[in-house]
Amino acid sequence: MWRLRLRRLHRLRRASGTPLQHCWQQHLPSTSSDWRRVSFLVCDAEMSSLEPATGELLSLGWVAVEEGGIQLGSAAHHLIRADDTVGQSATVHQLRDCELASAQPIDEAMAAFLAAAAGRVLVFHNAFLDTAFLNKATRALYGVPLLLPTVDTLALEERLLRRREQAIQAGDLRLQGCRDRYGLPPYPAHNALIDALATAELLLAHARHRAGRGKLSLSQLL
Repeated sequence: MWRLRLRRLHRLRRASGTPLQHCWQQHLPSTSSDWRRVSFLVCDAEMSSLEPATGELLSLGWVAVEEGGIQLGSAAHHLIRADDTVGQSATVHQLRDCELASAQPIDEAMAAFLAAAAGRVLVFHNAFLDTAFLNKATRALYGVPLLLPTVDTLALEERLLRRREQAIQAGDLRLQGCRDRYGLPPYPAHNALIDALATAELLLAHARHRAGRGKLSLSQLL
């Protein structure tokens, strides 16, 4: 976590006065903390493309996990106004240009997201993709990357399978493929809030499985 703090320190002046600076000012948990004592914000994003260079954020969904439980009252779903047409991506996430025309501008959606993320560890399934788009947004809005601690349930599940020396088949690391191993039910895919809830359930199942009756530290999840 100290590396993250150092990277923030080098960019603090540029982020001054922004919602991201306020988010950075909140206390970060110790990596030695048991996972049940850590506040998480489990997130998902839908995009117009899988390429951050050309795609846009279209929606953000999130829900908090506190003391080892999902806080449904914290759940939020924000549609984001697109600068360009969603094109063929609408067949995946079912978001249409007419719906997004009256959606929030990205600065408002990001401000709400950063307020919810303050003091929490972010969780994604396939964090590489989601954080690439979020970094693109924070650089455009505030001139700096996101720089928040992040857990990736896809990476956790991949490490678990490799430790068991299990062959990884196509679909094994998809969100529902991971949920299936814990007996979690199928949910409709490609809605940012539903996927965030599904990822939160996966996080809890994974952490409880690994911890058993013992302790699982935050450092073991990062």
